[in-house]
Amino acid sequence: MGVKGANTVEPIRDPDQIREMKEHLLHKSYRDYFLFAFGINSGLRIGDILPLRVMDVASATHLRIKEQKTGKIRKVRMTVALQQEVAKYTKGLAASDYLFLSRQGNKPISRVMAWKIINEAARVVGIEGAIGTHTLRKTFGYHFYQRTKDVAMLQEIFGHSSPSITLRYIGINDDIINQAMEKFSL
Repeated sequence: MGVKGANTVEPIRDPDQIREMKEHLLHKSYRDYFLFAFGINSGLRIGDILPLRVMDVASATHLRIKEQKTGKIRKVRMTVALQQEVAKYTKGLAASDYLFLSRQGNKPISRVMAWKIINEAARVVGIEGAIGTHTLRKTFGYHFYQRTKDVAMLQEIFGHSSPSITLRYIGINDDIINQAMEKFSL
């Protein structure tokens, strides 16, 4: 669904809350921690993350994926930190193993299970508001933009048609409007 649709989840803007989420998930389940870390450091949609296998990510600097939503083939550079997380997580796993293996057999966890993992962790650490699996992608985008201020590059990474769509998508427009209105007075 597009930016204007019902998908109104928010990015996690506060780095301390991201750290708290990581800590909580790491204590709960390494798989769940890795799902969160992978999502916020790759910028991929959950539908593109869940079917990944070890062979798709091990010993690679780039991911080559066919996006489920668009059908486009994308080559995505992994950060050095993400490469290190991948190496640690996949050690001892078979190349054909799913990264996010379900407890119900040889298949990845479902989107619903991924949502439950992220949502439950957010509630435990006190994050309020609309949180879901898309929060991972939006969190990546929000912090990428905050660090680089390069909306054109982020637009390209996300495959958006305009910078304004990208800014609205990651919640920057809301932040700017709220700041302006807070200071406005006649």
